[in-house]
Amino acid sequence: MTTNPERDASDTDDEFEEYADLGATTSDAMEIAETSMDRVRELVPDETLADRIRQKSVHATGDPEFQHLVRFSGEDEDEPVRSGAQAVLDERPIVTDITMVKSGITGRGHDCPVRKAIGNGAELAAETGVTRTAASVLELDSEGVYDRAIAVVGNAPTAALALADCIEQGTRPAVVVATPVGFVKAAESRARLRDVADEYGVPAITNVGRRGGSGLAAGLTNELVHVASDVREGDVEL
Repeated sequence: MTTNPERDASDTDDEFEEYADLGATTSDAMEIAETSMDRVRELVPDETLADRIRQKSVHATGDPEFQHLVRFSGEDEDEPVRSGAQAVLDERPIVTDITMVKSGITGRGHDCPVRKAIGNGAELAAETGVTRTAASVLELDSEGVYDRAIAVVGNAPTAALALADCIEQGTRPAVVVATPVGFVKAAESRARLRDVADEYGVPAITNVGRRGGSGLAAGLTNELVHVASDVREGDVEL
């Protein structure tokens, strides 16, 4: 593939920003990312904000059927996307459960502080016997970190369960993105989080089944950033 030397540099920068979370930092990589997303849009509807999350889930997993496993908690399917994008525009914190999810969050298109829960709550874990990730969530919640934040769980079911407990006790994230993966407690933790989110009116994006993971959680969060960028450009209204 040859590049056009007269191509406007700002156009290239804009496109790199759009596909930065897909790893596109060269013209060839950008073409691959664009083609990939075009193929996803052939398989997934492209009409609503929720559809954008479904598209991202398919792209992140490589499985067109995954679009049917995504669940949205809120007044309507678009509410978690609206709330998440608004939180990005408001520069609210993005709080992940583990390092891998944090590493997957794009550094472009937002000024949100991004932090991980893991590494906090060591004393609480030692005293109570709860997992490190659960203790980390509880520790940060005691500091008010999760209120109005974008709360992201991509790996640990116990982190999702702890976050559900926090919501029951009054914590109100702007949005929850939870896709913990595994054969033990993963599906159950997401189901509990959905129940709590519905009961207390917390917008949430989750999935059903055993699948999920850090890459998926990061990808869905990055799509919230992309929606916020489109709002800034006047292409989307919340």
